[in-house]
Amino acid sequence: MTGPGAIPARAHPFEDGLGRGPANHVALTPASFLARAAAALGENVAVIDGERRLTYAALHARCRRLASALAARGIERLDTVAILAGNTPEMIEAHFAVPMRGAVLNPLNTRLDPATIAFSLDHGEAKALIVDADCAALAGQALARLGRDLLVVAAGGAALPGAVAYEDLLAEGDPDHVPAGPADEWQSLCLLYTSGTTGDPKGAVYSHRGAYLQALGNALAFGLTPDSVYLWTLPMFHCNGWSYPWAIVAAGGTQVCLRKVEPAAIFRLIAAHGVTHLCGAPIVLSMIANAPPEERTPFAHTVRCATGGAAPPSTVLRSMEELGFRVTHLYGATESYGPATMCLAQPDWTELPAEQRYARMARQGAGLATLEAVRVADPASLEPVPQDGVTVGEICLRGNTVMKGYLKNPAATEAALGDGWYRSGDLAVWHADGAVEIKDRAKDIIISGGENISSLEVEEVLTQHPAVMLAAVVAKPDPTWGESPCAFLELKPGAAATAPEILDFCRARLARFKVPRTVLFGPLPKTSTGKIQKFVLRERARGDDPTSA
Repeated sequence: MTGPGAIPARAHPFEDGLGRGPANHVALTPASFLARAAAALGENVAVIDGERRLTYAALHARCRRLASALAARGIERLDTVAILAGNTPEMIEAHFAVPMRGAVLNPLNTRLDPATIAFSLDHGEAKALIVDADCAALAGQALARLGRDLLVVAAGGAALPGAVAYEDLLAEGDPDHVPAGPADEWQSLCLLYTSGTTGDPKGAVYSHRGAYLQALGNALAFGLTPDSVYLWTLPMFHCNGWSYPWAIVAAGGTQVCLRKVEPAAIFRLIAAHGVTHLCGAPIVLSMIANAPPEERTPFAHTVRCATGGAAPPSTVLRSMEELGFRVTHLYGATESYGPATMCLAQPDWTELPAEQRYARMARQGAGLATLEAVRVADPASLEPVPQDGVTVGEICLRGNTVMKGYLKNPAATEAALGDGWYRSGDLAVWHADGAVEIKDRAKDIIISGGENISSLEVEEVLTQHPAVMLAAVVAKPDPTWGESPCAFLELKPGAAATAPEILDFCRARLARFKVPRTVLFGPLPKTSTGKIQKFVLRERARGDDPTSA
């Protein structure tokens, strides 16, 4: 009944008088993990940086000081605070202090050129920039291009005109500062610029809610506990270090800083600190697996190692196991806060022959517990493909751990999210157990004489050759077949191989049409996060006149 004099509808008993309030509803934010860790584990070591140690109590106080000082310096809610630094304690502190202020953290890629850094600072409207000493020259050049003033904070003794020293800024802050937290957990938390191959970078925006859930998903999937010791072999500027700065603190573990990824340092720190976990791109695993004996410090325990990107070659997986590492394959993107899926080993895998087991381990797996859904879908209809391990489709993701969108780029946001799923552009098959297995990026599939060739399949065979350390296969224009596979190979130190030898090796293991028609040797171009820059190799394959085998 409606209208004048109508009797109000009765509320449902499960809703009447059961509303939200401060006692039962608090906006989720990853900054809350630090307060809990400091209260429960205050004297535990939170951060190791060389000879320096920070307890959780000290880390919490420093982050509160920084949040307070930023506020006093005029940084308001949703102002952007950029940071240009490697894997340092200051980078960890920024991951908590900036959200405590309600500002937006913008970690910048330390290996980009000054023009791109300046673009990011301008596009993200940064009001402050924290700079580590190792990045001072790069920051100076970028700021000169930017052409406007902002608060510059010099960490680690960085020398920059007009900058305030990081420790001096902390001294201005209140160690008892009580952060208010976000009013809404959908509030923007971080801005991450993607390393696109063409055009300007896109700025993926994260929320407090998404980062909170992603951190818990990581901690659960990777088995983190207060006894965990995590070594930073992954750049923290890359997808917020796959959200592990928050995940380690959520678990109450210890973070070990490493500014430069070198095998000798990795082995030494593992042995010295009892490192239990680390992450890295496949190139990092390759560096570890191929480290010469004199760079390997022995350790007696097993280290869990997570890797993303293209599946590591079986030869690398075998070597890592022999050295004491247990490798887990992940899949994700900047747009998904880092890892979205994880390869879940099944009990019966231990009974499989080694090569079959490594093939299973190289799958990208099932969604993390905090991801709502993952599917392999027909790119045109977005209907799921059969879970037959054969039909190829596009990986699509949905859930709270997918970005809010791209900053100031509604067209790109619509293209990525407008269909109700995040469209990754990665092509994969779907197995009966729910595991996805990447076959290639859509742009990396080679179509030769009407046949689709997976560059990943050819690369896996090439890296089985005893002389090959890294392999990348791209399409080369072919007057007869349209395209043909072109292989770029980086050999192991001291190793030698010829193109005919490589081709004979491939012919014994691949269908004839999949065998590369061109083989080139030399260092492979890589991104700042260790991914091979296939767009550079595609340009070489199109424009150069290499010796064809």
